[in-house]
Amino acid sequence: MKIQEIISYLESIAPLALQESYDNSGLLVGNAAAPVNKVLISLDVTEAVIEEAIQKNCELVIAHHPVIFSGLKSLTGKNYVERTVIKAIQNNIALYAIHTNLDNIQKGVNHKIAQKLGITQPRILALKEGELLKLVVFVPLNHKEDVMQALFTAGAGHIGNYDECSFQLTGTGSFRGGENTNPHVGETGERHYEEEIRIEVILPVYAKSKVVKAMLQAHPYEEVAYDLYRLENAHPRIGAGMIGELDQEVPVQIFLERIKNTFGGMVRYTRSVKPTVKKIAWCGGSGSFLLSDAKKAGADIFLTSDFKYHQFFDAEDQLVIIDIGHYENEQFTIELIASLLKEKFDTFAVLLTETNTNPINYL
Repeated sequence: MKIQEIISYLESIAPLALQESYDNSGLLVGNAAAPVNKVLISLDVTEAVIEEAIQKNCELVIAHHPVIFSGLKSLTGKNYVERTVIKAIQNNIALYAIHTNLDNIQKGVNHKIAQKLGITQPRILALKEGELLKLVVFVPLNHKEDVMQALFTAGAGHIGNYDECSFQLTGTGSFRGGENTNPHVGETGERHYEEEIRIEVILPVYAKSKVVKAMLQAHPYEEVAYDLYRLENAHPRIGAGMIGELDQEVPVQIFLERIKNTFGGMVRYTRSVKPTVKKIAWCGGSGSFLLSDAKKAGADIFLTSDFKYHQFFDAEDQLVIIDIGHYENEQFTIELIASLLKEKFDTFAVLLTETNTNPINYL
């Protein structure tokens, strides 16, 4: 098994194109062509995590948070980031981060939190716009199935929980091949009319290259007529935060105790708006930017981390803000990454770190 095989699989689930502009997900240290027998999964990468990887003979550390977030101008060991990177390089340990791209997908970090909250049908709180394209291609009738199958296999044709979605319309196309052409039908230098079918499919922006390449390979024409349109529609499976409902209403205090028992750490919260709660919004990591979305969605609770003091006033008795620690909020991400790898591969060992990387202690 090569590191690149692991990366390709993870990025088929959480494409790097879905990370936020400030992020630095991907392979940060190491050679993608190197072999791997053991992988260590961690929320953060520290010197202690690298030491654990060394002791356990792991060639790759996969973390949620990138240890290199901004550019490094030197590697002299003057801070923990540089020391961690140096230690990894010296011991041939590759470092890979899967951060906001894993936050922004349907079955990512927030879905894992939903499982811990006992919410079975979560949906994305703030859908992302500008993440969809429409591809229109004109195909001779007898090659329709070949081209459609290529499009669907490459990732086009998904709308919500449906796949292999398309629109088709038949018509007549015309063309004339010039010098040095070898037309699939018709004769060079003569105008030809061909019964064709117009196929329209939706695809995510990040899949454009793969889908277009597959379409061109399956299409019989030398020169393929196709159009790409960027859509304003929100992608139903890409976005920030999630919202869902508990099976039944519970008293606010009972829910707070459930949060404390599940996530640990310290629970900070605003005063109760009503005695019970049912509709819950949440965001892994720092999610205060989604407070207005939680309000608009009619949530009783908004659970996240890293609220500042004055931001708590913004609850304005419309919902209860629950703020737990950043580490506590995302601690189960390592279980998520491990489960993704174990579902796909059985040729290497997947280990969960035993190092507590939380930099915060509580009395």
